[in-house]
Amino acid sequence: MARSVRRADLKAVGEVRRALRELVRHRCRGETAEVAELLITEVVTNALVHTDQGAEVSATVRAGRLRVEVRDHAGRLPRPHVPSADDGTHGRGLVLVQALADAWGVDPLAMGRGKVVWFELGAPAAAVAQA
Repeated sequence: MARSVRRADLKAVGEVRRALRELVRHRCRGETAEVAELLITEVVTNALVHTDQGAEVSATVRAGRLRVEVRDHAGRLPRPHVPSADDGTHGRGLVLVQALADAWGVDPLAMGRGKVVWFELGAPAAAVAQA
């Protein structure tokens, strides 16, 4: 799955989530798919809210894992932080990714041209069935 999302187009978040749902529908366990939808929502929203340009989103199921990558064009690297109680629902995206993903990271692109925020989850349904 690969999608480009335009700057500040928050409607695109739902479209990306639906595309991911279609990708993982028969390839991942139900709970992995649910967590993937939550995390892709958080990471794509962060890219659209905190950068001045759009983002490219890709997801693959390979080698027993779902990998999602969100590439944006801002050189500033994100850091998870625990927001204060009065922040409402804002500021929890990377904290959720850190807590729920099996692996995650931020890879800066060459010459400060942006970054890739990525996460990995679980095993495909076939691998789970064989276990």
